[in-house]
Amino acid sequence: MIANKIKSYEKVEVYDTEMTDSLSENYSAIIESLGEDINREGLEKTPERIAKAMQFLTHGYGLDPLEILKSALFTEDHTQMIVVKDIEVYSMCEHHMLPFFGKAHVAYIPNGKIVGLSKIPRIVDAFARRMQVQERLTDQIKDCIQEALNPLGVAVVIEAQHMCMQMRGIQKQNSVTTTSSFTGAFEKDKTRKEFISLVSNKLS
Repeated sequence: MIANKIKSYEKVEVYDTEMTDSLSENYSAIIESLGEDINREGLEKTPERIAKAMQFLTHGYGLDPLEILKSALFTEDHTQMIVVKDIEVYSMCEHHMLPFFGKAHVAYIPNGKIVGLSKIPRIVDAFARRMQVQERLTDQIKDCIQEALNPLGVAVVIEAQHMCMQMRGIQKQNSVTTTSSFTGAFEKDKTRKEFISLVSNKLS
């Protein structure tokens, strides 16, 4: 049964044909400018592959994070901190077009409304899958949650490694960049410390 499923598996990918063609043409020119033979076997389909990869890596432009959150709001009296931590982040540095990746930790304190938990990682992706800087990404996630839920406070911390620092430039392979952004109750020292403690510790 499993073998039959594997045999009948068909990968389905949908891309904008016009954009794929335009990007492929440009990447062909870039590869040739670097001194490579675009017609050799290993590179024949590379421009198209890059074109499709870039569309996937930046598909956040086609998503509306605010609408994602608004699609799953629920009335609830819960007034304690809600934390979603260790959300994988993959983004593209807008300065060098190299990846940065790591984890986001997001919390909010409800004010009559909660959001479906899966929507928080979804908006992280919606903002991350664009040309970004980590500082802006952190603020965008915070601002979106604040606008959609009007909670008592929002906290966002992102820890990421940047390939523009590790592969080129300063070449510091073990460096990690941490950014944070807070609103409302999280601007108070006690609440912020509780949040940091929750995302730092492994709960048994």
